[in-house]
Amino acid sequence: MKILTFTGRTPSEALKKAKLEVGDEGMLIETREIQKKALGRMPLYEIVIGIEEGAQKKVNQHNTYTNTPKPLNKQKPITRESEEVLFDISSAAQQISKIADVSAPMYEYENARTESSSYEPKELKEIKSEILKLGDKVKIIQNMFWNEKSPDLQNSIPSEFSEIYRLASQSGMNKEHLDSIMQITLEHMPFKMKENSSTVKRYFQTLLRKMIPIRLESVPTPGSKRVIMLVGPTGVGKTTSIAKLAARYSFLMQKKYKVGLVVLDTYRIGAVEQLMQYARMMKLGIETVVDPPEFAGALNSLRYCDYILIDTMGSSPYDKGKIEKIYECLEANDTEYSVDVVLVMPSSIKYEDLKATYDNFDSLNVDTMMFTKLDETRGFGNIFSLAYETKKPISYFSVGQEVPEDLVCASSDFLVECLLNGFNRSKA
Repeated sequence: MKILTFTGRTPSEALKKAKLEVGDEGMLIETREIQKKALGRMPLYEIVIGIEEGAQKKVNQHNTYTNTPKPLNKQKPITRESEEVLFDISSAAQQISKIADVSAPMYEYENARTESSSYEPKELKEIKSEILKLGDKVKIIQNMFWNEKSPDLQNSIPSEFSEIYRLASQSGMNKEHLDSIMQITLEHMPFKMKENSSTVKRYFQTLLRKMIPIRLESVPTPGSKRVIMLVGPTGVGKTTSIAKLAARYSFLMQKKYKVGLVVLDTYRIGAVEQLMQYARMMKLGIETVVDPPEFAGALNSLRYCDYILIDTMGSSPYDKGKIEKIYECLEANDTEYSVDVVLVMPSSIKYEDLKATYDNFDSLNVDTMMFTKLDETRGFGNIFSLAYETKKPISYFSVGQEVPEDLVCASSDFLVECLLNGFNRSKA
């Protein structure tokens, strides 16, 4: 279909220009105001007309005729007309559902004794099948009017794929990643599964799950300990996440582990006091580090602990001085304990900012990633794209402010559910 646009100071003027140009052969797609009336400025309206290319006359055995459309001035915009079509289809589906709900007739069979049993006629099975197909067609029609541009792929996107592409695109997933995954899906998905948008969505969900690296939670082996350092930008919730982890390891696991805290952030008095308050409440040992040479001594002071959790100074991803100071602490670690570096980032920022944050903190040899503020966003494709791009596993999600309840171990199922269907705390 060829798309033409016409403008005028009123919708009627724009429509008159369209009729002069295309006559009544066009299809009225949309009418919109593109410039509001203001002091010294006239309003401006635009109408969008679609012209079928290569339209041919329809022929049957008896006669030849031209399929004449309605005159343009009698047409409704197709976007508004589609709503009425959906309403009609919905009404038809409801009527068919009522027919399908009618109890099937009872048939009597003579055997050794006479007994009645319910029997589902072939016609009723066909009606139920048509209802399922009808629901899928409604979904496809709805997605036909999605305004997003089609992806730049070698193959066009079938209509059954439009819903899943729209959901993934609007989730904040990087477009290059989405188009690459969609291309793979179109090439390798079994043909039979492509006929239904529901099976397309299930296939796509399974594919995404397999592409998300996850670090399963592990516990210290007897005689060993785990040292975990949280790093990341200011304000992402590192201190609260430390408290959640401390409470989890101390009280919520099968074994109550001994936990110690180390604070590198001595510049923010409020943050240090907050963590010390948590330590008093949970009866945990806590050490503060001002200069890098003190770091190893702090770890040795907590050698009786199973877990040592390290809170670091928050900094802009572009403040290389503060990141360098954290690096110096890691370099000064001459103990036998290896430090697991967890990069903490908010889920509420766009993919490009997540990637820039990761790139600047990666000099600390990041082992895993943790995402906070999942309850403050509706888009989760940015998280998927970062994990897909960096191949770094995700270890935890923070889904709220409550300590320790709002911390969950990462899972690909949960992330994909959020990405395609939105955040649901009950599924965390």
